[in-house]
Amino acid sequence: MRYSWLALICIAQLSFAQKKQITLEDIWVKNTFRPKVVPGFNAMSDGKVYTQIDKEGDRQVLRVYDLKTGKQERTVFDNGEHTLEGKQLSLDDYSFSKDEKKILIRNEGQPVYRRSALYRSYVYDMSTGKVLQIDTAKVLHATFSPDGSKVAFVSANNLYYKDLKTGETVAVTTDGVVNKVINGNCDWVYEEEFEFTRAFDWSPDSRYLAFYRFDESQVPQYILPMYTGLYPYNYVYKYPKAGEPNSVVQIKVYDVKDARTVTANVGTETDQYIPRIKWTKDASKLCIFRLNRLQNNLDLLLADATSGNSSVIYNEQNPYYIDIDDNLAFLPDNRSLVLHSERSGYNHLYRWDWKSKRLTALTGGNYDVEQIVGIDEKRNLVFYTAAEKTPVERKLYSVNFEGKNRRTLTPEEGTHGITPIEGFNYFLDRHSTLTMPSVYTLRDNKGKVVRTLEDNAALKGKMWEYDLGNISLRQLEVGDNKTLNAWVITPPNFNDQKKYPVLMFQYSGPGSQEVGDRFPVRDFFWHQMLAEKGYIIVCADGTGTGFRGQEFKKKTYLQLGKYESDDQIAVATYLGTLPYVDKSRIGIWGWSYGGFMSSTCLFKGNDVFKMAIAVAPVSNWRYYDNIYTERYMRTPQENEKGYDENAPEKMADRLKGKFLLVHGTADDNVHFQNAVMLTDALIKANKEFDGEYYPNRHHGITGGNARFHLYKKMTDFVLTNL
Repeated sequence: MRYSWLALICIAQLSFAQKKQITLEDIWVKNTFRPKVVPGFNAMSDGKVYTQIDKEGDRQVLRVYDLKTGKQERTVFDNGEHTLEGKQLSLDDYSFSKDEKKILIRNEGQPVYRRSALYRSYVYDMSTGKVLQIDTAKVLHATFSPDGSKVAFVSANNLYYKDLKTGETVAVTTDGVVNKVINGNCDWVYEEEFEFTRAFDWSPDSRYLAFYRFDESQVPQYILPMYTGLYPYNYVYKYPKAGEPNSVVQIKVYDVKDARTVTANVGTETDQYIPRIKWTKDASKLCIFRLNRLQNNLDLLLADATSGNSSVIYNEQNPYYIDIDDNLAFLPDNRSLVLHSERSGYNHLYRWDWKSKRLTALTGGNYDVEQIVGIDEKRNLVFYTAAEKTPVERKLYSVNFEGKNRRTLTPEEGTHGITPIEGFNYFLDRHSTLTMPSVYTLRDNKGKVVRTLEDNAALKGKMWEYDLGNISLRQLEVGDNKTLNAWVITPPNFNDQKKYPVLMFQYSGPGSQEVGDRFPVRDFFWHQMLAEKGYIIVCADGTGTGFRGQEFKKKTYLQLGKYESDDQIAVATYLGTLPYVDKSRIGIWGWSYGGFMSSTCLFKGNDVFKMAIAVAPVSNWRYYDNIYTERYMRTPQENEKGYDENAPEKMADRLKGKFLLVHGTADDNVHFQNAVMLTDALIKANKEFDGEYYPNRHHGITGGNARFHLYKKMTDFVLTNL
């Protein structure tokens, strides 16, 4: 018996000793830790079945499956059988017409900006088996009309629709000109900061096309040199920096029946934003969001599709700014809507009846609602996700239209990402925790798990093969009795009697959240690789981050970078007091806003941080776009101190530690100019630093070998300097 126990111990020790070490090849070449998802999940209108793309050799087969059982029911499209002029049509993306008799197929995607891409687009008619090409060129935003008889799309800055019965293509607009007038598609800054790109919408009865017209002729242009061929060529586009002119935006409504266009009345002010349009339940009434340039006054306008006349049905003001998103839904009574607001100091849901002027709170308390998942009009229920118990969680809830009978539908701890299914009898739940990869389940509207679609058992097994450090959620007490949420990765075989270096990671942007009870945290496996090499990794969400109420989030107003960097310096100072931390070896890194922060922290906290890495950082908010920047800072003309006192460019002379500055030369978002200006300031201050630029790479620094090269560079920099 004694021998058996010893043998077991030896086997266990041998097993532990044989655990693998993570490599950069695992992360960026082999995709060793890629999780499984539920691909192409697309529930159909009966709420009982869904479609999924199955790959069979070089064929793609679109099939229908039963939601409850997962049993295959039928095939709706096989690109090995249905071709156009002998060409196989790949299913890069697809959508059904509302009656589910036609399929819109998109392929050969060509990215434009973050959310936009050109596609070759086709319609497959299931009743006839015929395939119709929408246009000979690649187009933007091909979209069925609700009755399935037409497809609207954008080409060369003009809006069109194709009549699927006659094959005729109708030009809704003809005045589109590159870098001057855009119809039906967003300009760069709207796409990036208001987070949408298709700037048109069919009315529910298919009679009207509401669309944006951007006149960007007065917006200053920006030039991105592209280093290809013998001579570089310049990519030129319109980019409004802080304090500079925006596009003048009009909302137009085209009557398909009468071939007539009216302009909606959005007021006489042109220096404003129209961040959303949305059709109401009345097919002749369009809701237009009107936001002032300071972004602290929002009007909802109700516009008549036939005349363009409008009236204000809702107004909200905020002492700081108003965040715009899609958390608004009209109810079938044609007089009320559900929206969210921070009027209480936290983000909550309300029902607004614009005829009786009655506001009903649907949720309340010291927590933030994340989003409206859906409105069940038959049961008078609103489904939503919120961080009710703790900022680091997300759960699904339901409440009725009077704010009563609230129910928790996903009681499990962690983060639940919810996709509603037509009819609201079922939901797809993507559930994870800090240490558990995503599990995809089908739940009914009472919260009961019907079946598991994917449990990522293979990834869990793969992770067990590697010598991973422990990751845990913490609450750090720093500064003046301030508590910050954090996650911490400690090295495998962590010994609190030893001294370890610390690498801090953060993003820190307004309303963001890096610390959550979800899997994976950002760059999880790279951070684990560094932990295997003896580093403690820490990420703390400081002042300005989200899901802790308005005052915590908006304290950074007019002073981006000040309180955020104070908090990160305070975290590093606190970590330096821990007996197992080597306070002389604390570093920090980040990307984009996080790069702005890591630069600022190294310069301001030059007696705390030994090194920093800044990837694609803003070096002065004067160089960034106006919608984002002015939301938090107002204009440079109004807030000169706020811009310059917290700019890394202005504090470069304080650099003491080791600094790595990284940027892509074709970054259309945070321009390479930021790195150039910071580099110039460092040179003027006679400061030594390291730099790496990536030719023709955008903000994400992807393509070819770029990511592997970047993370090798950062790994070597950490190992050498921390």
